[in-house]
Formats: sequence, C-alpha cells, structure tokens
Amino acid sequence: MKRLILLLPLVLFLGVSVFLYRGLFLDPSELPSALIGKPFPAFSLPSVIEPGKTLTQADLLGKPSLVNVWATWCPSCRAEHPVLNKLAASGVNIHGVNYKDQREPAQKWLRELHNPYQLNIEDARGSLGLDLGVYGAPETFFVDAKGIIRDKYVGVIDEQVWRTKLAPIYQNLVDESGVGQ
Repeated sequence: MKRLILLLPLVLFLGVSVFLYRGLFLDPSELPSALIGKPFPAFSLPSVIEPGKTLTQADLLGKPSLVNVWATWCPSCRAEHPVLNKLAASGVNIHGVNYKDQREPAQKWLRELHNPYQLNIEDARGSLGLDLGVYGAPETFFVDAKGIIRDKYVGVIDEQVWRTKLAPIYQNLVDESGVGQ
C-alpha cells in the first residue's frame, strides 16, 4: 500500500501533463459561447455614426449578418478592417459593435479607413459586450435573419480564415434565409 501512495505524485503529474498537452492543440478561435442558438441580447444603444439615433436588437433582423466587435484601441481590429471592407463591398452584411471606445476616435477611424458596417452600435461602457460574453476584440458573431446567434469567431478575420472557415457558415445562413446577399 505504501508503494502505491508513493506513485500518487507521478500519477497526478502524468494526468496534468496529458491535460496540458491536449490544450496545445486546441484552436483558441473556437471559444464556446453559451449564446449559440439563442437570440441576440436585447440592447438600446446609440449609433456611432448618428449618436442621436438609438439602435436596438430589432435593427439586426431581416438579413443574416456578421456582428463584429471592434475598437480603435485594438491593433488586431486595424489588421482585420481591410478584409471587412472587402467583404462588405462583396455584399456581406456586417454590423459593428464599437466596444469600450470613444465616439470621436471611432468616427475618425471609419472616415479614414472606410466603414464596412451597415449599423455601428456604440457600446462605450461594454454592457452589450458583457451580455455577448466578449473576451476582447475582435470577435464576430454570426446572426441569422431572425436574430439568433448561430456561431462565433474569436480573432482576426483575414482572407484565408474567411474563405476556409467563415464564408461557408455565412453562406449557409444566407441560403437558409432565402434573402440572398
């Protein structure tokens, strides 16, 4: 019995090692979200572009969309922005959530780098981001025409990621809706 107790630290070490080794091969962009399959959280926030206009969950209904969480303080968002512009130019419906940012730098960003967003929600306090379970920016939610969150991507959307992983998800939402791009 004493010999078995002496082996206990080795068994614990091997168990922890296997657990950590498995983590090396997980994709950090595939963070689970409790919101998959649930309605986009209710909100009532101003528009970045038109601060006097209030946007709500109802504004996201009718067409499948990407809801991209972004901020001017986020260097990865800057890297992603040209790809979002190309996607918007090709007909992808993209909405923005300007997360924990200031209005003036966000407006300047959109004027200088172009605006790929159909709607741009000002989430200065991060309340919508909290309801969405946002870890940081950029994060992108796939929302169907009925306002249900169908998938989530964490990280920079580049052309390869879009082509290989995300375009099929978006196209599936478009096909289901029957709306077309």
